[in-house]
Amino acid sequence: MTMTVIWTGMVVISILCGLAAGRGPEVAAAAVEGTSAAVQLALSIAGMLCLWTGIMEVMRQSGLADQLSRLLGPVLRLLFPQSAKDRETMDSISANVSANLLGLGSAATPLGLEAARRLSRRSPGVASDDLCMLVVCNTASIQLIPTTVASVRAAQGCAAPFDILPAVWLASTLSVGVGVLACKIFARIWRD
Repeated sequence: MTMTVIWTGMVVISILCGLAAGRGPEVAAAAVEGTSAAVQLALSIAGMLCLWTGIMEVMRQSGLADQLSRLLGPVLRLLFPQSAKDRETMDSISANVSANLLGLGSAATPLGLEAARRLSRRSPGVASDDLCMLVVCNTASIQLIPTTVASVRAAQGCAAPFDILPAVWLASTLSVGVGVLACKIFARIWRD
């Protein structure tokens, strides 16, 4: 609700300033041009997300997602020790991490919400260490294939939308590393 008020206020102030400066026709033209560009961008992103969401579904049905889950299992058990024995919760966490690895933030969100719902059952009303770790891992996820960013770059005419991979890998690995370290440190501090 707050963001709606902020964005609406910004738009209204911009329009009023444009009109006060005598640039009404330019403001109207910019609004039409901006909405057209927004629709084109949304469609191009939707196409890329449909492709990768479909790939994720094929992976799930072919068993590749389960293999990826087993591959991630040892690392996830270290990160989520309180939930390591709950198979369904670990599967939800693994699916969320897998979707994030593919850069599918919109597909990862419902998976992350399911995992968070399962984790919150163990300590109602209090964010457990595992729930905090999930939030950190989901927010600062390592992305092997940044599909959303690449689709935005492609929609804007970039000739090589995936040329950012090394920078994305480095930045996302560092952010997850720092986030996990902070989670572990704060879990020890607040436990004592």
